Amino acid sequence: FIQMLRSAKKRDVLQLLRKAPEEMLPFVVETAVAAQSVASLAALSDFLDFSKEPKSLLEKFLYAAAFSPRPSGELLHLVLDKLDGKQLAPEVQETGIVAVGSLVGKLCRQKLCGLQEVERGVETILAGLRGAKEESEVVIYLLALGNAALPKTIPTLLDHAEEGPAAITTAAISALRQFPARHISSKVKRAMRRIFHEKRKNYEKTCRLAAAEILLDTEPSPMDVINILLAAKELETETATFLLLKVRNSLS
Repeated sequence: FIQMLRSAKKRDVLQLLRKAPEEMLPFVVETAVAAQSVASLAALSDFLDFSKEPKSLLEKFLYAAAFSPRPSGELLHLVLDKLDGKQLAPEVQETGIVAVGSLVGKLCRQKLCGLQEVERGVETILAGLRGAKEESEVVIYLLALGNAALPKTIPTLLDHAEEGPAAITTAAISALRQFPARHISSKVKRAMRRIFHEKRKNYEKTCRLAAAEILLDTEPSPMDVINILLAAKELETETATFLLLKVRNSLS
């Protein structure tokens, strides 16, 4: 079916979308995304009305885009256009932002970071993060940055990791864990030490554990291992046991 759509003209793909039985429509949308031909993406652009379509169909489209193994710049362009300047259901908006992060990350891994669509995608996420008022919104944009895993966003993630409330700190550290070890610099490690050892303020247990995991998973120094083990003595048994297992795994 994908091969057929790749050789089809836009009007044929559009006709298929419009005439597909309701129960088959999500499958056809997903397949049109997978085809990623100029015609199939143009047909999807004409067919999908984000102000009218049911949320389930829009989310199916966005998930299909996010999980595409080798997305194109045209696919990211389509997703951005559908999200741009529209009043969307919160679930659709959130799924869309996370999908943008995923597409940006995959395109950069294909050495396509210089595409205009990628730059637009990154700015969309960063602008949304700057303008987010609710904690839940901030978390979504941080997750998107984690999916994108662009080194230039690490300072932004560190700011949120150290200064945010628990949910935001956890999301920012989770985003940092998506980065390859080569990007976990001494600056990142210093911030994780401050969080784990609570140098600036108190953090919830989950935040401290996440910070410790970054330290232990990225070529830990002997002093980091010693300090984490010493700190574990002051923690409850379950948490201390978890850290001890992480240290053993790291050493092995």
